Amino acid sequence: MTPWPSLTSKTILEMTEKPFSDSAERNAAPILEVLRHEFSDCTAVLEIGSGTGQHAARFSRSLPHLRWQTSDLDENHSGIHAWVEDAALENLLTPLSLDVMTADVRAKAYDGVYSSNTAHIMSFDGVTRMFELVGKALVDAGVFCLYGPFRQNGNFNTASNAAFDEGLRARHPDMGIRELESLDDLGGDNGLVRVRLYAMPANNHLAVWRKKGK
Repeated sequence: MTPWPSLTSKTILEMTEKPFSDSAERNAAPILEVLRHEFSDCTAVLEIGSGTGQHAARFSRSLPHLRWQTSDLDENHSGIHAWVEDAALENLLTPLSLDVMTADVRAKAYDGVYSSNTAHIMSFDGVTRMFELVGKALVDAGVFCLYGPFRQNGNFNTASNAAFDEGLRARHPDMGIRELESLDDLGGDNGLVRVRLYAMPANNHLAVWRKKGK
């Protein structure tokens, strides 16, 4: 009888199906172009809510000057680990356990923070807590990039986003597309000032806040 071959770590990885998000694949390229500019002077980035891990693998490979720290709820770690191990990049780090409602972060440990499609699926208390964590984590003049759909002056930019918001609130009343002005207020409470807003494909935006220096 032919013995079973020994399972190396590479073989085990190949047997593990990585999670995949079509939307993360589609929006990665336009987001990356913004991050190339906004994170050009950064060296250490914390990603809040790494999800599948696709963005982390793509962006850390394309931005080798950054040390990219993934994070998410524990239930999503196995998928993120699969992407991290497959990428095999020295600047891509395994995920921290991070629930915005309970987590803490090291003060001034990062000069960049990134989060994608998180604000509308958190409660507003969760969004408030995320901005508090960002304000603590960033060094003076550090950058926070938040991607997703936003309302401005109480209005949706498209009918499809209005329908999306209605669907979110039907799933859970605490979900919903956030008003950019409310996010600016949260930023101000934590030493952050919005400096840019990029229009992105699929009716989304990427908002950029910078932490005020002393």
